[in-house]
Amino acid sequence: MGRRGRACVVVLGDIGRSPRMQYHALSLARQMSLEVDVVAYGGSEPHAAVLEHPSIHIHTMTQWLTFSRDLPKILRPILLLLKPLIQFFTLLWYLCVKISSPDVFIVQNPPSVPTLVAVKWASSLRKSAFVVDWHNFGYTLLSLSLGRSSPFVSVYHWFEKCYGKMADGSLCVTRAMQHDLAQNWGIKAAVLYDQPPEFFHPTSLEEKHQLFCRLDKNLCQPLGVQDCVSNGIGSQNIDETLFTTQAGTNIFLKPNRPALVVSSTSWTPDENFGILLEAAVMYDRRVAAILGEDEEVHWKEFSDGRHYLYPRLLFIITGKGPEKEKYEEKIRRLRLKRVAFRTMWLSAEDYPSLLGSADLGVCLHTSSSGLDLPMKVVDMFGCGLPVCAVSYSCIEELVKVEKNGLLFSSPSELADEFLMLFKGFPDQCDALKLLRNGVLEMGYSARWATEWEEHAKPLISEVISQNAN
Repeated sequence: MGRRGRACVVVLGDIGRSPRMQYHALSLARQMSLEVDVVAYGGSEPHAAVLEHPSIHIHTMTQWLTFSRDLPKILRPILLLLKPLIQFFTLLWYLCVKISSPDVFIVQNPPSVPTLVAVKWASSLRKSAFVVDWHNFGYTLLSLSLGRSSPFVSVYHWFEKCYGKMADGSLCVTRAMQHDLAQNWGIKAAVLYDQPPEFFHPTSLEEKHQLFCRLDKNLCQPLGVQDCVSNGIGSQNIDETLFTTQAGTNIFLKPNRPALVVSSTSWTPDENFGILLEAAVMYDRRVAAILGEDEEVHWKEFSDGRHYLYPRLLFIITGKGPEKEKYEEKIRRLRLKRVAFRTMWLSAEDYPSLLGSADLGVCLHTSSSGLDLPMKVVDMFGCGLPVCAVSYSCIEELVKVEKNGLLFSSPSELADEFLMLFKGFPDQCDALKLLRNGVLEMGYSARWATEWEEHAKPLISEVISQNAN
């Protein structure tokens, strides 16, 4: 009889920013009754459900060599070799010494080097099964910064393919990726679609009001000069927010509120935030052209509700990443009359509430491989939020055009979609309501637990059983 009762989830990244691996840990603990060790870097707080589960144990590794951007260019190739070596030995120490011997390792890919190598070695030394969860391809991400012709990318690709084929089992995020793994890598993978867990759901009016009360100070502090959202806002009235008003026990959405658009981004090159920025500028200019330049009349009529004109747009951009400061500086230099931006990092509990409180989601993910799907869109759908997403090869596995969202390929197309969806906001925007109803009708009743039970649990159980024999 082999060992039973333990799994290890491995993430060479911030566990708080790795929701799919957090959900794996929860499912292993809840649905297979295993003790679960999570080996990852720290940084962001994981969801409370993960932190509070008595069978989940998080082991936070120290992150070395985080100063690469400060180094001279001539030293960066040395760092590219040194950093994975340090990561490799750190991982081996945790996987072979710091944690109890597991029945199965489940590792997130990418990053591939040195993660797949370290987990394969650890699984051999500890006689454990080894499962790879393919989110994307690491070599395609590396090629974004180094170029496809770089020898580092070629070596990375070799390691990723060689050690990926050594896994006892594989999961992946799309049918397109499943096909590519089978045809070009010789890897048989089961598709485990991202699905929202139970804490992603439409937000009630009371929850919206409470959230906007918590965020009120951030919403009223613009990145640059005073804008169309911050002007005249920020009273000390705790019963009133930018979007809601409370009278006694009753809560109302303000009729003259701005439309709330949410985009979650990692601020990386595979999510070109410039597209959204250009679309916002185009929206601002096109509405000015449609309405004329009499701003005073425009806002008076809008506030009085006598005319259904185009609303102000407030974009809340969540996430952390390397290009955030560059784009914040660009936002500060804009002088927009009908559009405002806020950037923030939300807790794992507030983020679903924000999605459920928004009017539209925007996804800028383009995929370095063209084979993965953005989990943020799944989260938005779970909260009943329709989405405008960048079009690429397999996105229609998730976004059903004119049913739960729209696709765009340029800033101009996205600006056109804003004009079409928000015309008549908040009461007469029929196109937006149609998409929202489509999201709610599709239901996403196949939550993460259901999807995991059907597609991941049988594979993990099988590799554990085979490895024990």
